[in-house]
Amino acid sequence: MNTLILGPGAVGRLLALHLAATMPVTLVGRRELPRRQTLTTPTGETLSHELDSVTPATLPDGLADIVHLTTKAYAAEAAFEAIAPGLAPDTPLVLWQNGYGVQPRLSERWTGPVLCASTTEGAYLNGDEGVVHAGRGQTVIGDLAGRHTRLAEDIAAGLDTAGLTTVAVDDIHVRLWHKLAVNAAINPLVARFRIRNGQLRDRPFRPMVEAVIEEVSAVMAAEAIPAPAAGWSAQVWSVVSSTANNRASMLQDVQAGRPTEHEAILGPLLAAGRHHGLATPALAGLHARLAETDSVSGSVARQ
Repeated sequence: MNTLILGPGAVGRLLALHLAATMPVTLVGRRELPRRQTLTTPTGETLSHELDSVTPATLPDGLADIVHLTTKAYAAEAAFEAIAPGLAPDTPLVLWQNGYGVQPRLSERWTGPVLCASTTEGAYLNGDEGVVHAGRGQTVIGDLAGRHTRLAEDIAAGLDTAGLTTVAVDDIHVRLWHKLAVNAAINPLVARFRIRNGQLRDRPFRPMVEAVIEEVSAVMAAEAIPAPAAGWSAQVWSVVSSTANNRASMLQDVQAGRPTEHEAILGPLLAAGRHHGLATPALAGLHARLAETDSVSGSVARQ
């Protein structure tokens, strides 16, 4: 199976370097990367593979048997549109984006099967030539309409064999909303105040987190999304504790002057709140502040 990884960031290269041991893998990005790529495992071991690296303009038609789309949410649709004309119309597409927006749109627009993945694997880039697998997690995969159960199971089995713990699920819609809820309570605040996740447990940040959790809980109830068994607050604080030393991806984006995924994470919650007539001032305030930060970053980048 020829596997295309569209978006060779941390998650993309983590996937590529695991899958490369069992199948041909091609990285597709805005620029070509060094052919030899190195994976640093959580135990410090280094593993190298030679991977083809192309741009959308140099990607041969008909190359892919499956596409894993691993760009940021705000770039996903444009990136896929750039390669879609060269794909067979029944090519499976797997979406790895945060938030909830890209997934239903591409599921409706693409002619082939579309699956969604949600992962807790931790990774960060090590320059142009490698990726560090910082922490092991679990990946779940499924499709929003429940039409491609067997395909989800096959892809999950392939990822699991490649060393990434993965299971197929029939409730990926709920899983994506759960991840969005936790991300909304953590990422915007750590990005806004430029702190590590664990600092959210301290004042003055803890009451801010609780305010977001209260609004998120109301939105989820209105959307008929079942709460975690332990409740939303316990779920969020459990993740904060388990990732206390992490710099969230949104914080890394702010520090690097890159656009954030605030729209993908906060936008669906704000839209749902408006639809149900719910007040969401904490979420709206974070959205506005991060939109302003993105605007400033964009202005600096253009100078």
